[in-house]
Amino acid sequence: MFGVMCDDVMKEIINIKKVSCYYDDKIALSDVSISVSEGDSIAILGANGSGKSTLLKLIVALVMPSNGEYFFEGVLVNEQTIKDKLFLKTIHKKIGFLFQNVEHQLFCTSVRDEIAFGPRQLGFIEHDVETRVKDCLSMLNIEHLVDRVPYHLSEGEKKKVALAAVLALNPDVLVLDEPFNGLDHRTKAFMLDFIKIFSKSGKTVLCALHDITGTGDVFNRAIALSTTNKIVFDGICDDFNSAKY
Repeated sequence: MFGVMCDDVMKEIINIKKVSCYYDDKIALSDVSISVSEGDSIAILGANGSGKSTLLKLIVALVMPSNGEYFFEGVLVNEQTIKDKLFLKTIHKKIGFLFQNVEHQLFCTSVRDEIAFGPRQLGFIEHDVETRVKDCLSMLNIEHLVDRVPYHLSEGEKKKVALAAVLALNPDVLVLDEPFNGLDHRTKAFMLDFIKIFSKSGKTVLCALHDITGTGDVFNRAIALSTTNKIVFDGICDDFNSAKY
């Protein structure tokens, strides 16, 4: 399902310039600047309240900057541009978002319909919808769940179903908010392997984590946010592991 990109120079797809975000008078991000290129696999690290989830929601256009600018593929993302339904649909197709609490994105009465929902909303013909459903079921080894009710599943199964629903649109960017919370060791290992395969296909991954320990070589870059909601590290994971933040 995923194609491998061959360009030696990966283009920039996300550019966040001096962005701050506030909820009422409480700061969530402070003067954050990040550039993300195709093929980056980034661990977003920080304590609770450091702004990890807000940063991911900014990237998927669920929140807007209070100050600063956010560009996706060179286009400014703000209150005005997201009113353009075509542009908003483009972002939602190209950027797949897995919520920290996946129950917030599971609402259909069967796993099959959950995975098919996105392609159907985009007007895919039913034959192509079924092909995508089968591919995603196979990719995540959940064929046996196809007729089950999503909210009756285990936590690990729910996360796989929600991820399958995101992947059904074949996004270029995968954004994951604390995807390993509540998972047993086996399911976490499966998810890590999947993220690595997804990234090696030339896709882009941003994944919020409390701790990079135990993730091996899945991520090639780490960005750390402090308790003051600022970036205090942006570099390769090995350097982060040897630093004290």
